[in-house]
Amino acid sequence: MKGVQNIYHHSFTFSFLLVFVALILFHPVLSIYFNTLSPKESLTISSNRTLVSPGDVFELGFFKITPTSSWYLGIWYKKVPERTYAWVANRDNPLSNAVGTLKISDRNLVLLDQSGNLVWSTNLTRGNVRSPVMAELLANGNFVLRYSKNNDPSEFLWQSFDYPTDTLLPEMKLGLDRKTGLNRFLRSGKSLDDPSSGNYSYKLETRGLPEFFLLKDDFQLHRSGPWNGIQISGIPGEQQLNYMVYNFTENREEVAYTFLMTNRSIYSRLTLSNEGYLQRFTWIPPAWGWIVFWSSPMDIQCDLYQSCGPYAYCDTNMSPECNCIRGFTPWNTQQWELRDGSSGCVRRTPLHCREDKFLRLKKMKLPDTTKAIVDRRIGTKECKQKCLRDCNCTAFANADIRNGGIGCVIWTQELEDVRNFVAGGQDLYVRMAASELEEASNTSKKIIGLIIGVGVVFLLSFSLFCFWKRKQKQARSVATPDVYQERNQELLLNGVVISSRRHLSETNTTEDLELPLMELKAVVIATEIFSDCNKLGEGGFGIVYKGRLLDGQEIAVKRLSELSHQGTNEFKNEVKLIARLQHINLVQILGCCVDANEKMLIYEYLENSSLDRYLFEKSRSSKLNWEKRFDITNGIARGLLYLHQDSRCRIIHRDLKASNILLDKNMTPKISDFGMARIFARDETEAITRRIVGTYGYMSPEYAMGGIFSTKSDVFSFGVLVLEIVSGKRNRGFYNFNHENNLLGYAWRNWKEAKGLEIVDPTIVDSSSSSLSTFRPQEVLRCIQIGLLCVQELAEDRPTMSSVVMMLGSETAAIPQPKLPGNYVGRSPLETNSSSTTQRDDESWTVNQITLSVIDAR
Repeated sequence: MKGVQNIYHHSFTFSFLLVFVALILFHPVLSIYFNTLSPKESLTISSNRTLVSPGDVFELGFFKITPTSSWYLGIWYKKVPERTYAWVANRDNPLSNAVGTLKISDRNLVLLDQSGNLVWSTNLTRGNVRSPVMAELLANGNFVLRYSKNNDPSEFLWQSFDYPTDTLLPEMKLGLDRKTGLNRFLRSGKSLDDPSSGNYSYKLETRGLPEFFLLKDDFQLHRSGPWNGIQISGIPGEQQLNYMVYNFTENREEVAYTFLMTNRSIYSRLTLSNEGYLQRFTWIPPAWGWIVFWSSPMDIQCDLYQSCGPYAYCDTNMSPECNCIRGFTPWNTQQWELRDGSSGCVRRTPLHCREDKFLRLKKMKLPDTTKAIVDRRIGTKECKQKCLRDCNCTAFANADIRNGGIGCVIWTQELEDVRNFVAGGQDLYVRMAASELEEASNTSKKIIGLIIGVGVVFLLSFSLFCFWKRKQKQARSVATPDVYQERNQELLLNGVVISSRRHLSETNTTEDLELPLMELKAVVIATEIFSDCNKLGEGGFGIVYKGRLLDGQEIAVKRLSELSHQGTNEFKNEVKLIARLQHINLVQILGCCVDANEKMLIYEYLENSSLDRYLFEKSRSSKLNWEKRFDITNGIARGLLYLHQDSRCRIIHRDLKASNILLDKNMTPKISDFGMARIFARDETEAITRRIVGTYGYMSPEYAMGGIFSTKSDVFSFGVLVLEIVSGKRNRGFYNFNHENNLLGYAWRNWKEAKGLEIVDPTIVDSSSSSLSTFRPQEVLRCIQIGLLCVQELAEDRPTMSSVVMMLGSETAAIPQPKLPGNYVGRSPLETNSSSTTQRDDESWTVNQITLSVIDAR
């Protein structure tokens, strides 16, 4: 019986082997799923044979990009439907026809053309002759040449990861191998159809504190900033995700950056485009393809290397972007007034070495560190003393921001290429003459002391006055209550006396503002004497404070500064307009305050701040899933429709932007800041102004170039806002070095190429978050299409807000295809419709003026 079983067993095994061999022989397609190449094997174009990595993620073989192009040997993603190349061997020496062979010869990988001539080689000197070698495509996409009996990565004879082309893959290193002197860097391709070496490179500079530079040929275009222990400090937009780990190593053997993926089902790559910008792409299977996670450089104003000169810093939230560090003045005042800060700034007060002090600047991109002195052994206090002892030291900072700051970086030359971030960056300590800081400190102390003293006296006086007034009112009301009420016409609201009328204009004429006026004393008490702790935001108009009335109601107080762009006329305009408006998607105003030089608006307090903070701050963006973003888009559209069509008068907002959309505790959007708004009569369609006000990046072409504004100007701003909501990127902060100098161009190109979903904010489609369950691709594409319709160059091509609301609310409504978006350039002088009623604005003439208001305003 046992013998029969043995015969049966051997027979079964033999049959299985026969079937397996037959499959290999007669189905060559199965044979390509090998990842190794031995000295006896070869790959040829004609055989169509490829190497496939374990897990089937990467594939190596011959390819050509277009039917008429040359042939290349390279590696691409196997599972991604859109052919995406990660590495090209012979990028600068392609095969001219479909004859090419890859094989191992004399312990080197060689690529030969039809004549047997060498096209590409690993170019290694001969090693141990007795040890056989083999080539292998690893699971991470690394193509290696190694000894057949050694799998140790440190013993690879050659690896493609040491010679990247335009793409950095997970586990691939970018930087210097100090043992071999090899500096791994990215080099762009010439075009989408030509992978040969282009003009742009991304290289690590190891002098001083290591950091990466983006170069065009040998010209420095952008500096990444150094590694701060957590991330590359000059690219705060590269968010930390739970499926990705960033790493920077600096030791005796290497200085290198790499990233790892903890979720193998998600693919990520860092690519230097042929247009000169670095992009992180993420692919989440199976449906949506590659998504641009972030790009660098992001904006032309502050990301270009040394856009502001020495001792100046760049800030995209200010206008102009270049600003002198405190204690410094413009080197060329005339140039500075023309908004050219490239000449930089000079010190106002000479230094006195050991007597000097340090100004702390927060959220900064550190100055160029290539000439800085680095000491990683000491902390912040020792670093400060070291800088103070060196009379040539101009600034210092921590090399690593973890654990309260460790390591020391000292600058002894001019501070160059500095910028300020809304979020991210680190502290920079700039050396100043003691008198500069003492003067500022003494001034602040005097102001604080004066405010406290006046406040105490004021509160005591106010308490005594209220007590006396209450007693007097009670006595009079008992005697003649009706006569007293008619004569005074005052009421007590929230414990504060509020009158129904008040002088407002500078000419002391009395105007009916249709709003209750709150006494200055009440606002001072509510905001705790305008305490910095209650500050909500700041802009060109002044500061917004949080306040609490005596009955516990929370308010937001918009306090106009004396230097505010929003003067008395704009203030009165906002008061009149908003008093007439009542809509769930418009911010509610509770009152105003006018007292001497003080002009303030009192709004409802909205718990969730402004939309821009959720869209553009990485710590909050993940809280906005697609469902919330779509609801916010609909709410803004309905609020704008009310202004244009459903309110008692037609109102053009003129400054619709993300920072002017406030969110309540339920994330309901509310349009705010009506200081620049204009009232239109029902028979008016457009107006012309000589003073262009608003925010660059949201202004329509006809308004920015010709001063013509209408409801279609607001529609354009809404379209920009929709694309920002979908992408999570600022229109104004988006830049690459070719044609896409804003988000509109980027969205337009992807839309034309049927890749609309590539612009979507990756946090919406992060498979590790709850956002994915609410993500509806067709709804997103509809919003992108509507956004592009709204930003079309010609005003007459843009839809009305009633059409926009209809298109947003219907899944079946036919939506036209958009035309080219407006980019403020290339437009002939605008002509108005002669049949329309045009209103000439009586505002004063300002030459080439664009008033920028880009800081959070509530």
